[in-house]
Amino acid sequence: MNKYLVKEIKNKKVWEGFLLKRKVESFLQSWNWGETNRLAGSKILRLGFWFDGKLVGVCLLIKEIAKRGTYFYISGGPILNWHNKNLVEFVLKTLIKVAREEKAWFIRMRPEILDTSENRQLFQKMGFMFSPMHLHAENTWLVDIRGSDEEILRRMRKTTRYLIRRSLSEGYVFEVMNSEKGVNVLYKLQMETVGRHNFVPFPKRLFLSELDSFVGDRQADLYVVKRRQRILVATLVIFYRGIAYYHFSGSSCDSVRTNASYFMQWNIIQEAKKRGCVFYNMWGISPKDVDKHRFQGVTVFKTGFGGERIDWLHARDLPISKKYWLTYLFEMSRKKIRGL
Repeated sequence: MNKYLVKEIKNKKVWEGFLLKRKVESFLQSWNWGETNRLAGSKILRLGFWFDGKLVGVCLLIKEIAKRGTYFYISGGPILNWHNKNLVEFVLKTLIKVAREEKAWFIRMRPEILDTSENRQLFQKMGFMFSPMHLHAENTWLVDIRGSDEEILRRMRKTTRYLIRRSLSEGYVFEVMNSEKGVNVLYKLQMETVGRHNFVPFPKRLFLSELDSFVGDRQADLYVVKRRQRILVATLVIFYRGIAYYHFSGSSCDSVRTNASYFMQWNIIQEAKKRGCVFYNMWGISPKDVDKHRFQGVTVFKTGFGGERIDWLHARDLPISKKYWLTYLFEMSRKKIRGL
């Protein structure tokens, strides 16, 4: 009788080789995203699932030790056939076993499957519950960058198209800054953005770890836009499997009344096309049918570039310990205080 087996994968070629054969629409289960989190100080596990000697699934787990509780989170995964009931059951039992061994309170999962009633029911049957928190760009905006520049521009909102063309004659300079200096600039501009929009900032260590992990495989660049030697905007872009991802960014207060951000986006699209990308994922936008969301302004900006929204299934939590409810109450309270 054939049995499922699980073991940790420590070979990058084996891991990426499996992903290469699958339709993967994010970098969140990539080898280098695992390295990013490891370098940033988190414990990671790369689990592979085999059946009859064939690799049939992978799962990158990241352990989070926080004041509100210890847990594992899985973004954009596991990568497997969700219609294979036996495989799904084996993977779930394995994850629960690992979580208990690591004394995690719960598992938070945001798989790369669409937000449909069928998928919601699938996770409800497995014992997962709706998470108080989101996990890594559950609502994203995808821009098709195939075709000529004029074709891409025609698919944009009229105002966006006009501001891009206008920005090209306003003296901006687009540069690569793949260095610790560039990370410092990005972090500084992020903090200026935080001051204007009141969101929780990402640590500088994460920016540096991501750049270190991805840039060696030519899968990342940190870009800045200057005018008169003043840096106005900085962006860290991931290039993975034919898609460019607008992952981290920051802008100065001086940039607000300029077209620097439009100049940045247009140049990212040009760089993505040079690398053979066919889509540009502009990352997080506000959920559908939600008024006064904190991403409302950035959503208006991103949707102006043409494209379509993709709504992944919202993060689900699987309680492992009764202590999970301490985390749940804490996160629900914080969510209410922040008006999220």
